[in-house]
Parts: sequence; structure tokens; C-alpha cells
Amino acid sequence: MTTAAVLAALATACAIGSWRLTTARWTSRAPRLAIILWQSLGVAWGLATTGSMLAFGVQPYGIGVLPGLVAFVQGEAPIEAWDPLHVLAMIAGLTALTVLVVVLISAGAHALRARRRHRMLLALISRDDPGVPGVRVLDHPSAAAYCVPGLRSQVVVSEGALRLWSRDELAAVLAHEAAHVRERHDLVLLPFAALRRALPWAKVVREAQGQVELLIEMAADDRARRYCSPRRLATALLRFGTAGAMPVPSGMLSLHASHVMARVDRLIKPAPELPRRTRAGIIALSVSLVTSTPFLWIIQL
Repeated sequence: MTTAAVLAALATACAIGSWRLTTARWTSRAPRLAIILWQSLGVAWGLATTGSMLAFGVQPYGIGVLPGLVAFVQGEAPIEAWDPLHVLAMIAGLTALTVLVVVLISAGAHALRARRRHRMLLALISRDDPGVPGVRVLDHPSAAAYCVPGLRSQVVVSEGALRLWSRDELAAVLAHEAAHVRERHDLVLLPFAALRRALPWAKVVREAQGQVELLIEMAADDRARRYCSPRRLATALLRFGTAGAMPVPSGMLSLHASHVMARVDRLIKPAPELPRRTRAGIIALSVSLVTSTPFLWIIQL
């Protein structure tokens, strides 16, 4: 009973923490740290929510969640007799865990199929351009720049984007897209997209996904400005935000026109970095969330 209560309290704390994080102001000063914290909260919340139900469900065995599930699957008899509440908790926990796993696999499969189809389409309608080596160019009048993530990643720009940006601005945008590819931001977004599909009615899930999408754009901006002038990237964003942007297929990571001014402001007037103690505290909290929840699945309190 104690394990179930602790896991339920941890799930509640993660939900409240996620709600508070959606309005936190420090995240733009350390987008990578904020992404790590979001991932930790998501993993901890999923394991704590399902674990609290399963911990109560396997209580008749007198052991932890994971050993109790193993005993249940092997058909072992519990120490105490089953009652309707424990049976209901077991069914609810297994159902919730199955739903989370299925939507995660489904979201991943959907993204892989979309990217495979788009690569085949790009092979037919895009071209190489000696002016931008290693980049596929689409003959489209609207501005677009995006990457097709994966093992065979591709960066794509439209003809409209080539006319819109100067050479320096284009180099800044390509550095931004290369950052998406290098840091595998598609994998960062995948669990949040899956959770959105599982809980489409949850406002905090919708806001969390929006926050993470903005944070990966900021993280890509930060990496890009190592190789180019921040002002060039800011100018490219402003031009892109005021131009007619071409819609980008689902499953791709694109240069977003949303939150342009927030990104431009932090590029031109960067805020001071978080203090070292604060950064260390956020890392410690993230590690604690990721490690404590699986630990509570194993032991019996």
C-alpha cells in the first residue's frame, strides 16, 4: 500500500510540476536543460501513474510491482486472496500501460512511414543545387526550410527560400536545420506526440508539446549561432515570419514561423545563463525523477 501511495504522490507531483513548467520563464535561458527536465517529468509521470495502480493491484503478492507482475504472469498464487479492488486496479494499470506503449509505438511507426514516403517524393520532385551542396531544393515559390530526420537525413529548402534569404542568412538557416539533425530532435518530440494522441483532451499535455517544440527550436538556434552571426539568423527568421510560408509535411522538423519574436529577441539580446547551482539542481532533479520511479517498481515499501 505504501508503494502505491508513494507512486501516486509522485505522479501528482509530476503533473503539478509539468503545469508549472509550462509557464516557467527560465526555460528560454537553458532550452536543453528544460528539454531534459520535460523528458524526465514525462517518463516519471507515465511510470508513476501506471505503477501506482499496478502496485495496488499486486499487493496480494506482498512484493514490488515488477516482481508482482512476473508472479502474476507465471500464474503464481498470491499470499492474500484477490478482492474486487485489487483486480480492478490490476486491470486499470495494465490497460494504461498498454495504451502508453501502443501509442508510442504507433506514433513512431507513423513518423517512419511519413518520412519514408516523403523521401520517395523528394527523389522525384526535388533537385540538387551546386549553390547549396548537400541540400535538396524544391521548386516552390513559398519559403520553406526543413529536415527529414532519420538515419538518412536530408535538409530541404524551397526555391522561394533561396530567393528570400541572402547567402549568409541561408547559411544560418542551414546550420539551424543541421542542429535538428545532429541532436535528433525528432526523438525528443516523439514521446510528447504519442502522449498527445493518448490524452488529446489534456490541456497540460497540449501545452507541454508546444513548449518542447519551441525549446528544440531555441536549442537549434543556440547551436546554429556557434557557426554564424546571431543577427543573421534573427534576420532570416524575421524574413521567414513575414513571408508566405509553405506548409511542411508531418513528421518533419521545419523552420517554424511561430514564436518568431521570442526567438529573435533571445538571439539579439541573449539573457544571462542560469547560475551553475541552478543548472546543477535541475540536472539532479531530472536524474532523481528518472531513477527513482523505476526503483519504486522493483522494491516494496
